[in-house]
Amino acid sequence: MKIDLTDTTAGKVNKALVQGRRAIGTPAVGMVLTLVIVTDEENAYDALKAAGDASHEHPSRTLVVIKRVSRSPRDRTASRLDAEVRVGADAGSGETVVLRLYGEVADHADSVVLPLLLPDAPVVVWWPVNAPLDPAKDPLGALAQRRVTDTYSSEQPVRELSARADAYTPGDTDLSWTRITPWRSMLAAALDQVVCEVKAVEVEGEEFNPSCELLAMWLADRLDVPVKRSLSAGPGLTAVRLATSEGAIALDRADGSLATLSIDGQPDRAVALKRRDTAELIAEELRRLDPDDTYASALRFGVERLNASASPATEPVPETSAPEASPKGEPVTHAAAAPQTAAEVPTTEAAPQERPPLKKRAKAT
Repeated sequence: MKIDLTDTTAGKVNKALVQGRRAIGTPAVGMVLTLVIVTDEENAYDALKAAGDASHEHPSRTLVVIKRVSRSPRDRTASRLDAEVRVGADAGSGETVVLRLYGEVADHADSVVLPLLLPDAPVVVWWPVNAPLDPAKDPLGALAQRRVTDTYSSEQPVRELSARADAYTPGDTDLSWTRITPWRSMLAAALDQVVCEVKAVEVEGEEFNPSCELLAMWLADRLDVPVKRSLSAGPGLTAVRLATSEGAIALDRADGSLATLSIDGQPDRAVALKRRDTAELIAEELRRLDPDDTYASALRFGVERLNASASPATEPVPETSAPEASPKGEPVTHAAAAPQTAAEVPTTEAAPQERPPLKKRAKAT
């Protein structure tokens, strides 16, 4: 069921929601959270479809905020709110309200959204594109317990990671981080099968893919070893290779669907590691609304490494060799090309107060 409202108010939208529920015979509200999607007309359909699919696992009230740009100066000073209310089969397992804001009201979207939030329920704000540099200080982001961005949609995704680290607030997360959850789980499981010391790591993936950078940051942060970033034709992440004291461990996915896990002394195994769609990523993020400390640790480690990339490049660490030793007995970190060109990125030593205890084995979280 769809109800169109032109030049309306938040109060009338609430009344339309109640009328819609009564019309389809479900007057009770059985939703667990409010999902606010801030997007534009171009990306609204894809975001709505992903949210609708995710609502089968997480019934929610979905508020889609679309800020329309007025053509003339006169229209820019006028304020108007158009709404499209969807309930029943048209809204998945929850309710959907598409809000189109014109004129000055577009600068005060939080005042429109606030009366429409479910009472006593968590709020998640998702920016599929054009996310603010500091989501927690955005007027809509300030209403949420969880703020979801996607650096992959930005023009300079690797530099965007540095901005995300500078502005990180507990509750921030990134779909580029969510995309590597299966990789982190598989690598941790592989290291659980072998008693060894990891000496060096290589992460291989396509250019300008922030998921590759985040996986490299996580490995460098958790293992405290040199990490080499190399390029491939994709799609996405294609391989992770670990040089260990007991031989090489490799997780290779060339086709974006099926990967091969290779461990020295064991037969190769095929593992399912398909690229997931946006609906699966959003559904995973909605399963936990508490701060992701592992993401925060990896992100902060990456800032220092990205800053260090401005220094002249040196020879990268061979993928199967142990790190060189400095005169003081400390491992030497090798720099690489600037990360914005997705060349090899060096690792640096993070400040002790920002680092978890050093570990030689990856831990899935």
